Amino acid sequence: MKACLRFFFCACPRRLTTLTTAGIIAPMSDIIYPRSPRETMCGWMHLPRFVDKIRLHQAGRLHPDYQANFCKGFDGRWLEDAGVEATQFIEVVSKTITDGEVCDWVLKNVKKPESVKAALRERMLNYPKKDDPEMQARLKSRKEAAGLAHRDDLQTFVDFIDADEKRI
Repeated sequence: MKACLRFFFCACPRRLTTLTTAGIIAPMSDIIYPRSPRETMCGWMHLPRFVDKIRLHQAGRLHPDYQANFCKGFDGRWLEDAGVEATQFIEVVSKTITDGEVCDWVLKNVKKPESVKAALRERMLNYPKKDDPEMQARLKSRKEAAGLAHRDDLQTFVDFIDADEKRI
């Protein structure tokens, strides 16, 4: 006889659990995923994800898979393009409660033209470039490790992140 599973959200925000026919409640995953890198705040792609990662890190809930690239990779690209130091931005996020407060700070303190925001978005959405064999190999390796090697539609790291985190 197959076990029947019902899905529901428990009192813990953003944690999907299962209820087995035996009445056992078990977490499906201990990973709390940050928002998609495609999401924007103040016109900046990736910023909501970075804010989530900072908040999760401060709460001791940022999964180890995210630790190596914390404030590096796409986070680092945002910091560089915005002209903000990691320690400064982490402090801003730690002193705020809402995304609106973070957005207010960014609007007041990060004065970059739309062209800079558009360039970051294009770089992220097209990374790795087709003519970058080293990073193409890294993407392929990451897809294989995640069991997504069969997904030919995943052509960029942004695609991979969304698939790996079960959004696409």
